[in-house]
Amino acid sequence: MTIEERIQRSETRIFKAVFPNTTNHYDTLFGGTAMQLMDEVAFIAATRFSRQRMVTVSSDKIDFTRPIPAGTIIELVGTVAKVGNSSIKVHVDIFIEQMYSEQREKAISGEFTLVAIDENKQPVSVVK
Repeated sequence: MTIEERIQRSETRIFKAVFPNTTNHYDTLFGGTAMQLMDEVAFIAATRFSRQRMVTVSSDKIDFTRPIPAGTIIELVGTVAKVGNSSIKVHVDIFIEQMYSEQREKAISGEFTLVAIDENKQPVSVVK
């Protein structure tokens, strides 16, 4: 399988409902919760690409362009953006969907770098 095919197959999509227990005092999704969900999607996408142990080593600029209100549905989309020797950069977007309409908009985007490790926690090649 080519790198491009592996990138395509590793795209990861997760849907969540935004409930009050995940919101802040403004009744919008707490930023830390959004970042946790984004890191999880990045981890899954990188693991699906490499099929190896992966750990997050950095998160790059994360842009919060729209607040995510309680009572909406969010879709997180993780896509492998770059493949290095032992690292994978994953771009993650969060889209807001209104529950009772077709309205959809991008709210947050960011990039996460993950590294493949062996059983001794040493970096290994992401492509076997």
